[in-house]
Amino acid sequence: MTQATSKPLLGCIADDFTGATDLANNLVRAGMRTVQTIGVPSDHQAIDADAIVVALKSRTIAAQDAIAQSLQAYAWLKAQGVEQIYFKYCSTFDSTPEGNIGPVTEALMDAVFGHGQGFTMACPAFPENNRTLFKGHLFVGDVLLSDSGMRHHPLTPMTDANLVRVMQSQTQRKVGLVEHACVAAGPDAIRARFQALQAEGVGVAVVDAISNQDLLNMGQALADVPLVTAGSGVAIGLPQNWQARGALSTQLKADTLPQATGYQAVVSGSCSVATNAQVRHWQQAGQPAFGVDPLAIAAGADVVQQALDWAVPQLPHGPVLVYATAEPEAVKAIQHQLGVAHAGELVERTLSRIAKGLVQAGVRQLVVAGGETSGAVVQALDVERLVIGPQIDPGVPWTSVSSSVCHGDTVHITLKSGNFGTQDFFAKSFALLKAIGT
Repeated sequence: MTQATSKPLLGCIADDFTGATDLANNLVRAGMRTVQTIGVPSDHQAIDADAIVVALKSRTIAAQDAIAQSLQAYAWLKAQGVEQIYFKYCSTFDSTPEGNIGPVTEALMDAVFGHGQGFTMACPAFPENNRTLFKGHLFVGDVLLSDSGMRHHPLTPMTDANLVRVMQSQTQRKVGLVEHACVAAGPDAIRARFQALQAEGVGVAVVDAISNQDLLNMGQALADVPLVTAGSGVAIGLPQNWQARGALSTQLKADTLPQATGYQAVVSGSCSVATNAQVRHWQQAGQPAFGVDPLAIAAGADVVQQALDWAVPQLPHGPVLVYATAEPEAVKAIQHQLGVAHAGELVERTLSRIAKGLVQAGVRQLVVAGGETSGAVVQALDVERLVIGPQIDPGVPWTSVSSSVCHGDTVHITLKSGNFGTQDFFAKSFALLKAIGT
């Protein structure tokens, strides 16, 4: 890391690795030089960037552990001198009835404002990715969250679309709502509504948003709010505040990556509706694919070696896919036999070891699908930070990393949230990387 010439402005805490990359992507697109770290760095060396995103793997761990990790990230970011803190969660508000969004938000509020004090907002909306919030209800495309594929999520099934109700069940602070008519009226109206809610004793306001303009209005209203909690969408509205006062550099282009080399591979652990469609599209196109069976892993089969024995001879001929993606009923059947947590751990560990083996075999262009899988893979590759590159689909950029697994060679990697991307995402990713290198 180089010595910073100025302090970072925005410090972000993301609850999974793909979400962190999604957030960093939006900040880069809006003009902020952004560095993403994997976990909380072990030192306090200054980082030369406008924004820092600390990627945690805290979405589905015990709430107290998520709180501890998030507070550690907060302390590190404050030591970097950031002006504003951003707690980032999924655009589908992934959480169990116990958390972790509410408990982490409350812990950060206590740290920022004092115990039981302060005010913040909550908004997972990302209209570019068809996540909108209206009357406090979250929509995925044209259906309520509770009617979407998220109701079948193996770890965080979302069965209630009313985020005021969901958030209130997870926090001791009173939760209120800023309705869309107010958001559409502009930043001053939003600020006034914030003040009115605070006067009523509200500590957390869920904020409607159905368009990018809503996010830009919201961003201006949040200029002086010390703590923001949101999905990645709200990030497009924050950089304008620092641009208005000339605090952002205009000399550097943030999304430039080195030219890609090496073999290509996809590792998919997500069981979301979008990723299932992407895997099917790949197979229907006649592309090579290897399915990982969790029951075979549990029975002691060396699935890692089987996958590598299958994949490595094919790498010189084009990209390969290794997947544990399955339809909801199949996932439930496996979880019933193995247990939810154990099944997830088996798959994550296996896919991360396969990804490591693929990189050791010469893969330097790697697509990873699924937040939990992405977290396991970047840890297996001993990645400490990512340079954010061009966007493939909304919320999903290519990045470049250095990995000790391949003696410090550059690996281009994209960490895709399970719910994101078009059906042809895998092939599109490699085509984009080829195009930017020519």
